[in-house]
Amino acid sequence: MRIPDSLTIADAPNERPADRDRREHIAAAAERAFVRHGFHAATMQQVAEEACMSAGNLYRYFASKEALVEGICLLDQQERAAAFQAIERSDDVLGTLEAILRSSVLNKPRHKAILFLEIAAEAARNPRIAEMGRAIDAEVIAGIVKLVECAKAHGHAVAELDSLVAARMMFTYVGGLFRRLALEPAFDLEAEAAATMALTRALFAGAIAPPSPPEA
Repeated sequence: MRIPDSLTIADAPNERPADRDRREHIAAAAERAFVRHGFHAATMQQVAEEACMSAGNLYRYFASKEALVEGICLLDQQERAAAFQAIERSDDVLGTLEAILRSSVLNKPRHKAILFLEIAAEAARNPRIAEMGRAIDAEVIAGIVKLVECAKAHGHAVAELDSLVAARMMFTYVGGLFRRLALEPAFDLEAEAAATMALTRALFAGAIAPPSPPEA
């Protein structure tokens, strides 16, 4: 099951605004329940209690925990799309990238990072969650590839930089930051932002030259 590229909770077909708002409310409640109880152990009843609604009403909107994860992912997808579009429209690619790094990763509430780890752990047991995770990873990497190409077009990255290799490297590094945000009580936002941008500038300048993947 691949998450549709164009569908978000905000524009689900034939959905009334009140239902859309309710689904977003439930998705936020599910995040809190999954962090509090652990994704694997959390029940739909606990999600319903967090959302201040009956379990029967909850099932009208989401049929399972997997469907709840899909709803959460669709909301995140909308935010990511807006962030990538902002970078593509900007003449200051690195400056916009740093602003988005702060708002979309480093300044995220800690429970978001914990939820990231919970869902990743569940993906090792649940094929449907794993498939969703792979689809999201592919989407994010494709967005970063466009970001690198945009940096090249504006002269902020060397032309010979392999965009896909750079995207995978950035994806892996930022994923590690999100894990640290979840686990380190003394996570230093300013230091990590500075280190991430220094690494990105070195990568874009060609000072870091990871090998290209072998040809198939």
